[in-house]
Amino acid sequence: MRPSQEALDLLHAIAEELGPLTVGTMFRSPGLRTGSKIVAFLGSGDYLIVKLPNARAQELIAAGAAGPVTMGKRTMREWVEVPSAADPGATARQWTALTREALEYVRSLPG
Repeated sequence: MRPSQEALDLLHAIAEELGPLTVGTMFRSPGLRTGSKIVAFLGSGDYLIVKLPNARAQELIAAGAAGPVTMGKRTMREWVEVPSAADPGATARQWTALTREALEYVRSLPG
């Protein structure tokens, strides 16, 4: 299932607000990167998938605000998927805040 136009538009708006971020394809999905590092991308069904420190990812999962990301048979420790909310404004606020966290985290990583 491809992301909706609303999710794509929001991804572009987040890139503009938090930039400089490159909008491109990651894992065959639209996503954001800084330099060569992936920050976030859209999953099927309008989920935002972001890279966060493992402790923060586990906190979001425990709170029910996000789910784990599994690629193949492997659950990714630093990646969580966040569904869109019923309210587009709430989705924009949540996705922007989490992408900001992800951007700060990814920029702090070596290499």
